[in-house]
Amino acid sequence: MKADVDPLVNDGFAGEPAKRCLSYIQSQREKGKNVVGIYCGYAPMEVIRAAGMVPAVLCAFADKAIAAGEEVLPTNLCPLIKSSYGFIRTDTCPFYALSQAVIAETTCDGKKKMFELIADIKPTHVMDLPQLPDQKEAQDNWTVMIRKLAGFLEQTFECKVSDAAVEEEIKNTNLKNKLLNQIFDFAALTPSPITWQEIYDLTYLGQVATTEDMLPMLKDCLVKLEKRVADGVYHGEKHSPRVLVTGCPVGGDATKVFKIIEDAGGVIVYLDACTGMKAYAGQFEENAQNPYRSVSRRYLNVPCSCMTPNTRRMTELDLIIDKFQPDVVVDVVLHACHSYNVESSRVKAHVEEKHKKPFLKIETDYSQSDVGQIRTRVEALLEMVRK
Repeated sequence: MKADVDPLVNDGFAGEPAKRCLSYIQSQREKGKNVVGIYCGYAPMEVIRAAGMVPAVLCAFADKAIAAGEEVLPTNLCPLIKSSYGFIRTDTCPFYALSQAVIAETTCDGKKKMFELIADIKPTHVMDLPQLPDQKEAQDNWTVMIRKLAGFLEQTFECKVSDAAVEEEIKNTNLKNKLLNQIFDFAALTPSPITWQEIYDLTYLGQVATTEDMLPMLKDCLVKLEKRVADGVYHGEKHSPRVLVTGCPVGGDATKVFKIIEDAGGVIVYLDACTGMKAYAGQFEENAQNPYRSVSRRYLNVPCSCMTPNTRRMTELDLIIDKFQPDVVVDVVLHACHSYNVESSRVKAHVEEKHKKPFLKIETDYSQSDVGQIRTRVEALLEMVRK
């Protein structure tokens, strides 16, 4: 991308999604809105917003907080949990400080036990996430959990969560997701006029900001992208290797992998993670008889590796590969994230055998110690598809 190209989101926070989100949440608190912390893409945002509240993402991606986390937690735990807890222990996480309660989900064992450690600090509501998504009982049980969340919010904050408000937020989310996917679709063009950082800036903000607040920004992004295409402005070179990144949630220090791919001449065209475009795939059923069941159905379709069998991930990868036409697939796995690590072998077989695409698994953490090794492997991968 040329240096003189107008940033897609020109608000002074380009490339700094956490600062942008913090500024937004602070502004909402100043307006009198309550803030609840969340740790996962399974947190039902529509219920939180229907209660008039703002979600704040508490997952941490900084290596500097891990040492404090390891004073209590085992070293062979995933860096996301150690970093998140380290910030809480040292009282240095502004998002946690702004949160008046925490919404937690049983996606992995490490998080579940961390929630026990923080439950004495702030009101913490743990939702029991069903992990056999194809069973009828799973949707029934998750619907019950979502209703219990509404009850927790009503009791804790003395508010009312009506079915009508949930339905309204379902429609708002559908509109936001529709516009975001129209923006993501520009990455399917060859060459792509949008960078991974611009995509990440939007996906990060989309988790916390309302549709109403994002609407002008999203419409402006679409206009700018149309102009880039008309002017022949694109990212990388015309024939840069196209990269699909899948796997664990990645942010902060872990985006070193994205930067290495970019420095090696690759162009990331899809971020298949819950911190990326995955959270905005699919639509909620509108005007359903039971809006809570509509919310339940949509979230249980999210293909996280905590689900078993996670056949939806392979189905989604098929759709992504067909549409965005990557030359290679890179699977980013955080150390000690056992479910994504085990599942990586199935993803590799699926990508290589069905789609005939080169595949690279990168197992990493938040430190910079493996940057050289990752760079060597990525350069070799991209050189392979250039020939």
